[in-house]
Amino acid sequence: MARFGVLGPLAVESAPGRWLTLRGERQRTLLAVLLLNAGQYVHADVLVEALWPERPPKSYASNLHTYLSRLRDRIDGLRVGHGPLGYRLHVEPDELDLLVFRSAVAEGQRAGDPGTASRHYRRALAQWRGPVLAGLHVPRLDADIARLESERLAVFEDCVDAELTAGRHGELTGELQAVLTEHPLRERPAAQLMTALHRAGRQGDSLEVYRRLRATLVEELGVEPGAEVRRVHAAVLRGEDPVPRLPPPSWPVCQLPPDIGDFTGRAAELAELAAVLSGGDGVPVAVLSGEPGAGKSTLAVRAAHRLRAQYPDGQLYVPLGGREIGAVLADLLRALGVPGPAVPDDVRARAAVFRGRLADRRVLVVLDDAADPEHVRTLLPGTPGCAVLVTSRQRLSGLAGAHRLPVGPLSGAEAAELLDRLAGPRVARERADAQRIIDACAGLPLALRIAGSRLAIRPHLRVAELAGRLEDEVRRLDELTVSDLAVRGSIALSYDGLRPAARRAFRLVGRCRVADLPAWAVTTLIGADADEAVEELVEASLLEAHGPDATGEGRYRMHNLVRLYAAEGAAEEGGAPTVLAATLALADAAAARLPRTVPMPAVAHEPFAQPLPEALVARLLERPDDWFAAERANLMSLIGSLDAREALLLLDKLSVYLYLHGQYADLRAAYETVLARAEDRRVAVVAEANLALLRHARGQYEEAAAAYRECAKELEVQGDRRTHAWVSANLAHCLIGLGRAEEALHTAAGARELFTVDGEREALLVRAAESAALLRLGRVTEARTVDRLALAAARETGDARQIGTALHGYAWSALLTGEEEQAATAIAESVALLRGTMARSELAKSLRTLGAISAARGARGDATAAFEEARDLARELDERPRELSCTRAIAASWIGEGQAARAIPVLRACLDEFREMGSRSATGLTWLVLRRAYEGVGEEGLASEAAAEAANLADARDASAAAVRRALLALTEPV
Repeated sequence: MARFGVLGPLAVESAPGRWLTLRGERQRTLLAVLLLNAGQYVHADVLVEALWPERPPKSYASNLHTYLSRLRDRIDGLRVGHGPLGYRLHVEPDELDLLVFRSAVAEGQRAGDPGTASRHYRRALAQWRGPVLAGLHVPRLDADIARLESERLAVFEDCVDAELTAGRHGELTGELQAVLTEHPLRERPAAQLMTALHRAGRQGDSLEVYRRLRATLVEELGVEPGAEVRRVHAAVLRGEDPVPRLPPPSWPVCQLPPDIGDFTGRAAELAELAAVLSGGDGVPVAVLSGEPGAGKSTLAVRAAHRLRAQYPDGQLYVPLGGREIGAVLADLLRALGVPGPAVPDDVRARAAVFRGRLADRRVLVVLDDAADPEHVRTLLPGTPGCAVLVTSRQRLSGLAGAHRLPVGPLSGAEAAELLDRLAGPRVARERADAQRIIDACAGLPLALRIAGSRLAIRPHLRVAELAGRLEDEVRRLDELTVSDLAVRGSIALSYDGLRPAARRAFRLVGRCRVADLPAWAVTTLIGADADEAVEELVEASLLEAHGPDATGEGRYRMHNLVRLYAAEGAAEEGGAPTVLAATLALADAAAARLPRTVPMPAVAHEPFAQPLPEALVARLLERPDDWFAAERANLMSLIGSLDAREALLLLDKLSVYLYLHGQYADLRAAYETVLARAEDRRVAVVAEANLALLRHARGQYEEAAAAYRECAKELEVQGDRRTHAWVSANLAHCLIGLGRAEEALHTAAGARELFTVDGEREALLVRAAESAALLRLGRVTEARTVDRLALAAARETGDARQIGTALHGYAWSALLTGEEEQAATAIAESVALLRGTMARSELAKSLRTLGAISAARGARGDATAAFEEARDLARELDERPRELSCTRAIAASWIGEGQAARAIPVLRACLDEFREMGSRSATGLTWLVLRRAYEGVGEEGLASEAAAEAANLADARDASAAAVRRALLALTEPV
């Protein structure tokens, strides 16, 4: 079946890569109308109006049939049905770009997280090739086309919202500025741009967007900006992140305990309770369980108030709290009008009278703090129409048929709102310190309520002072006490109900300073009877069970404040040393099974002994990438608790995974932790060298080069030739980025001399630097020789990643020596090989070069596809220089497509960042493309200035820059 496109010029692909050209204007119009209404009947009158907008001929019916016949002849498998309602074109969802667009939008709207939603929205927006049905004017379709354009813009704005929520604000400013240039009166993208600029630390630019928007609205429409833009503007003025506020809760009045006015969040839980308790067969029972202080009772009261109208006969609130069930029933019967003498003595008889009183009534029963499933069963109504809401520290697993809803900590936004309501405006003024309080309380409602109340009753107590006290783990539980509220006391109630074995297990797990524990670690830690003790802790909501994780292992998590309480108890003998030894050995083995892409040497150490059974180790490490993903948070936490030398050794293993996936923020935090704790300068300098590497990857070339030099000096004094060699090789690559090719070549030669103990992989690193430096100096023939030797050495290893990396250099120098066919073949092989590895950074680099080679050879479509894939990979890996260079190439292609205005703000943003990085070559090339963009919009003066800037930064010797210039200029040529 053919494929069709309407989101741009009308397109018909009869077979993959074979595009049909419909020459008749009315054939194209007829097909366009049917496609815009694909799957729906289009009345013949509509088709006639579209084909003959002024006056149809007398033979219009036969003409219409003729046009349909010709379409069927030209397009194989075209399916157009005819019925009383008109004509209907049938296409599969993947055969029309409009349907693909809407399907992707729907998936984005259903996505559970902003990152996933963003990817679906981006896929949807990628279907647009230009204005709808560009080049085909059908007045009958003007309204439909305008609606589709509005739909595209709305999806773009939804996509931006998702990406702002996911924290991807840095790359959005250029797109948003382009949209505002095209739609200067549209307020939603203006608010989004203000948010993105503010988060990027550009408060002044954010306020300038508001000023321009307001001036335009007032001048052209005579109106002020809307409420949302004004709210964002006010937030930026206060220096706050302009996030939307949750609506305040209502204050219903009923016989239940008062619904607190500062109740915050829990929208999802309330909706779930409403669905469970709002009908169905029998008596619905919902159980709220969770750790001490999670706000179960408060949530139950709020839900009961909201359900009040559905239970007009009454809402009973029963505080159990360890009371005798007989006394509870007596109180309930008296509340239901049973006089004292009529209350039976027998508990079962009382329960029967209770059920009889509720028969055929609509009553909601709230049982607060239940500890025994049998007590709950005794208090269940006997007839449909009633419902029961239970809160418990226990899961009440023995209560059959109940709907269980675990209640966890508040989200970050909910916690901030609760603290605001409790402590007043100063929390908003001191947002950073307030966040420290939220982090220390780990989102637990009781802890936040205590902290907020302390701030409220002591106006002189600074937010920062309370935050500092709470960050001290030794005194945190002492600080979380006010009046009759205490976190420690709430946890103690649950702890006191445990049996001795469970209490011991509780204290052992609490002394582990990790986010969560895999099942094998819990079993090793506790030892005998671990399963029974863990089940009791989970039932008591003192330990939370999750999983299985990607390795097939169950996970157990303890809330931070509960962990502190557990750690206060007497020390217990357990398997903690064994767990630590096993974790280090697992990290070592997992790292050995992944490709080491970190351009730093592995830390030498004695082999680790593995205390775990071989079968368990084999299962855990079947997919080492999954094991690191599951344990990443634990390993990061463990690094902060080990001495500096052990921490460096563990981090060296973890860095194999983190660097492979571009998780530079974690790497930076971990190496800074090691550096802060290091007393041995040998440990400290390794940490400093890795921090320099991270600056290098982010494009902070000047700072990275300075740090590399300092490390090299110290390593030379220490006599550590191996690490010195790696640092020197990295410095050579960094100097190339700064445009200092001669210095880079000299540095690479020094690194080559130092590499005497490692294998060919390290030699490849130096050869890549030598080749790049030689190309920058115009010594293309010498660079070609280096790349040939590097490729030959790489092929001898048989390693796909090394061969793919070497092929990249070989392809680039081949292009520069005029061997275009060899270059194209080599880079294609490089990309193919690297796709089969986990080396995504190297793949992104080869894809970028594939884009440049394709552009230079005139394969425009292949070039833009390669640049877009490389950009997306670089963005995921947080490799900003590569992302910017690909973005620049994509913007160059827009110029060739007649969208120079769209390219200008993106290129200006790239220019600013390249300048900040200190990259002369990249800055000069960006000026060159910007000149073409200015020419495209008729700004000859600005074009001349850009040309002068580009010429000033150009280096006549730089063969690499010349090749990139050729590729970029090819992309700017009109399509």
